[in-house]
Amino acid sequence: MRNKKCAACSEYKRCKEDSSSWVFFIIGMVATIAVRMVTVLVHINPVYGQVSWYIGVIGFFIFFAYKFRIERARYKLILKQKLMDKLSREEVITQEDRRLISSILCALSSNKDRINYLLIFISSALAIIIAVYFDFIKKG
Repeated sequence: MRNKKCAACSEYKRCKEDSSSWVFFIIGMVATIAVRMVTVLVHINPVYGQVSWYIGVIGFFIFFAYKFRIERARYKLILKQKLMDKLSREEVITQEDRRLISSILCALSSNKDRINYLLIFISSALAIIIAVYFDFIKKG
């Protein structure tokens, strides 16, 4: 978690993130779209719907395993450095603490999560509209 690239985050408009985080981000995006497409694909061909569901669920499994590992590592560092205690008790914060806090805040300010949430919101709305069309309008 001690990401030296984020230690001087205020000098950059965006955190410099490693390529593996982008790979998992793309896996998460593909999973999001695949799960939302099940509704459409099942009406075209049930096998396509099943394939899309498996792609989505396996993608989510990989993506959330990665996110869990990252969040767990971040949490362990916060506990190890007693950052919450230091902040709540207004104790002295060392330079190392400042670097860690800066790294955590830098990681939390990533645009990828906001893009992820927006894609989930938009694709869910579209999936609902398409499902209503196929389930209620097209049938009638």
